[in-house]
Amino acid sequence: MNLNRKLILASNSPRRKELLSKLDFSYEVRLREVPEDFPDTLKREQVAEYLANRKAEAYITDLDDEILITADTIVCVDDQILNKPEDENEAISMLKLLSGRMHEVFTGVCLLSKEKKIIFHDQTKVYFKTLSEEEITYYTHKYKPYDKAGAYGAQEWLGMVAIDHIEGSYFNVMGLPVHKLYEQLQKF
Repeated sequence: MNLNRKLILASNSPRRKELLSKLDFSYEVRLREVPEDFPDTLKREQVAEYLANRKAEAYITDLDDEILITADTIVCVDDQILNKPEDENEAISMLKLLSGRMHEVFTGVCLLSKEKKIIFHDQTKVYFKTLSEEEITYYTHKYKPYDKAGAYGAQEWLGMVAIDHIEGSYFNVMGLPVHKLYEQLQKF
């Protein structure tokens, strides 16, 4: 697929790279450290968009005739936001909280060029079966999910055994709502 503009993915996520590649877009990866804190006055769906926009703004002066893609994924249980766990203990706590419950995954995406900015998000409801202590410990010890919001990857072992069903996009849970991204890139 040719957009007549170079795409820049500002993410080191293997999942986002894989998903963007499967859309048959060619792109370049550019990385920059951006803080992932946010005002606590934001609503859940606003947090992912805020963080995606914040990441995009770090590149605004570097863009030529390009379209930048930034994204951020958060996991929410009730009104609690679960970002990336700092260590195994925090990952175990998060997974215990998700066990046997529905949670929501929000991914915010920002498309940015010199002329234009589009920010959007997608939301998916994920239903987990009840997990045993042994399953949680096995997963956190073996897979070390410290780079994943909510301490799990839908495409990994835990996602395969824990996800009972979802309402919405599976790819959003992986970290990039590709159906919406494709649609927005067509409009861009």
